[in-house]
Amino acid sequence: MIRELLNGAPLFLLVAARALALIETAPLLSSESNPQIARVALAGFAAYAAVPSASALNTAGLELFSLTFVFLAASEAVIGVIMGFFITAVFSAFSTAGQFFSLQMGFGASETFDPLSQIENPLMGSYLNLVAMLVFLLLNGFTELFLGGFLRSLQTISAVSLLNGREAVLGMLLSGLSRLFLDAMVISLPVLGTLFLTSLATGLISKAAPQINILTEGFPISITTAFILILATMPFMVEAFGRVINSGFSAIETLYIQIGRQITEGV
Repeated sequence: MIRELLNGAPLFLLVAARALALIETAPLLSSESNPQIARVALAGFAAYAAVPSASALNTAGLELFSLTFVFLAASEAVIGVIMGFFITAVFSAFSTAGQFFSLQMGFGASETFDPLSQIENPLMGSYLNLVAMLVFLLLNGFTELFLGGFLRSLQTISAVSLLNGREAVLGMLLSGLSRLFLDAMVISLPVLGTLFLTSLATGLISKAAPQINILTEGFPISITTAFILILATMPFMVEAFGRVINSGFSAIETLYIQIGRQITEGV
């Protein structure tokens, strides 16, 4: 039995390296509020459950802790980082959307520490990020991440196939970054456009009635208008959040299909 464990150790450690890299970069899981030992344990459990399905990894004749094994483990970690980074880029669209209209509504200087992203974030960016996390949990995002993302990657992507399909991977990352700003603009456009019209109206009022102190009256009007508009459009925002998250998972699945097609054509 000990010999069987030693024979399966290289495959288990390679899968665990990919799982740990994904957990260290994925939203929610990578938060500092989660102990490191818990993340390592989750990676080990995920690797133990996924080893029978790791058909894309070939460890025949691979010696444990050899130089080849170290390079393969680093390559597996890179694959996990790519998946986690792409999902993080998808979530960055929500905090970016909040940053777009935080300054316009008067909250530009109010930055708070976001425990999820571990950075200083404007108040509305942190709020939309929290809403996005709730939508992610509502859509069973972790199930999709580990079953549709991690487990499926073990069946289609290896270090060699990642190198051969680097154009598809690079295209996915670049398209994800470009979609980040587009999705953020689409999400924030109703609030941003209304606040622009509000600022324009208050500016016209200040010109028509100079005796009104627009500096003291403009900020409460902008803040009240923004909160009312966010309350009214929150159902549509939640629906948009769901579409953005699902499109991120669809992009990862499309990458797997492209790499699998390249492998089939190469064979």
